[in-house]
Amino acid sequence: VQLVESGGGLVQPGGSLRLSCAASGIIVRIDAMNWYRQAPGKQRELVARITSGSATSYEDSVKGRFTISRDNAKNTVYLQMNNLKPEDTAVYFCNAEIKARGIPLNNYWGQGTQVTVSS
Repeated sequence: VQLVESGGGLVQPGGSLRLSCAASGIIVRIDAMNWYRQAPGKQRELVARITSGSATSYEDSVKGRFTISRDNAKNTVYLQMNNLKPEDTAVYFCNAEIKARGIPLNNYWGQGTQVTVSS
């Protein structure tokens, strides 16, 4: 199983980006899917979470600006980020709980994608 992120980049304050994360492999089921971020010198933090039933939750500082969604047919999770602020600058990681054929339910991470918010 692999998770591959895309969509990061450089954006001005107030701008928007959409991150994508696609899971590949012989996947039986994907439970919760999450986006984390890690800024330089800081601990990795959970930004947004979506359950298999599409219930969502967000870290306080991104509520009202970020939206997490998933496309189960494509095994993909998205993070729409609007009104970006310099403090959103970080490497963003996709994380998911995946049951693959012949493998117990496990927790997987993507390689990370850089988001930089700067004028």
